[in-house]
Amino acid sequence: MHIQDLALRFNNLLQHEGYEFDCQPIPGCPDVLQITVTNLDPLPIFLTITEQQILCIAYLWTEEQIIEEHRLSLLESLLELNVPMPLSSFAKSGDKYLIFGALSIHSSFDDIIHEIITLHENALEATTALQTFLK
Repeated sequence: MHIQDLALRFNNLLQHEGYEFDCQPIPGCPDVLQITVTNLDPLPIFLTITEQQILCIAYLWTEEQIIEEHRLSLLESLLELNVPMPLSSFAKSGDKYLIFGALSIHSSFDDIIHEIITLHENALEATTALQTFLK
């Protein structure tokens, strides 16, 4: 599946199981889509396709948004939450904390939609659960 084909499928999709989507290419990044589940909190999911996988990422917060004296506790909590959280994992890129999910490049469109919805819900739950560590 190519990124342009995926963008067309999302933009032609009116809704899926009650969810509505907005899919936009990222200017200057032809291999990245920004997908928003429009009838949920407006948290963008960034999707890219490599030769090995389809990667979906949601950015949660930056290093400067963490209460410094709670940083270690936050990191421990992220590690503990990685296992029980379905289809998603936490990571850090530069100063940004994120949650991501990866799929096979052979995944169906329905699998990709399921990943986007699950990642979005997991990101919102994580942000709510870990709010006490943030400014």
